[in-house]
Amino acid sequence: MQAMPFPIAELSARYAQAVDRRDRDALAALFAPDVTFTLPPALTGGDASTITGAREVADAVVGAVSHLIATRHVVHQQVVDGLTGELYCTAHHLYRREDSVRDNRIALRYADRYVAFGDGWVFASRSLTVDFSEDVPVRVP
Repeated sequence: MQAMPFPIAELSARYAQAVDRRDRDALAALFAPDVTFTLPPALTGGDASTITGAREVADAVVGAVSHLIATRHVVHQQVVDGLTGELYCTAHHLYRREDSVRDNRIALRYADRYVAFGDGWVFASRSLTVDFSEDVPVRVP
């Protein structure tokens, strides 16, 4: 796995794109080999959980959304302060319920640490916080 030469500010958009495309290789390339990814109790149903390793994180993230019709992760404001940052995102998760399609929308934040790797920057860690969520019906063309 080789890191791509992305600027720090582009990492989160590339992450969202890779998740929405279910592209494990592109996702793994955004992480340091020893990355840590922490999920909050709101998503685990119990205690916070930390996954370690670029391939392990990519597999877990793509695996978590693979049962959905589609996802759309919309990156909002991002503040980068040296080698740390905070990103706001709205994550749309489309799924079928009986004869309709619904969107489980989650307002979330990532606390990130970055590290130089290869010719660019990658995530050294990501810690996810869920602010709130809603579940609404949607129309899909």
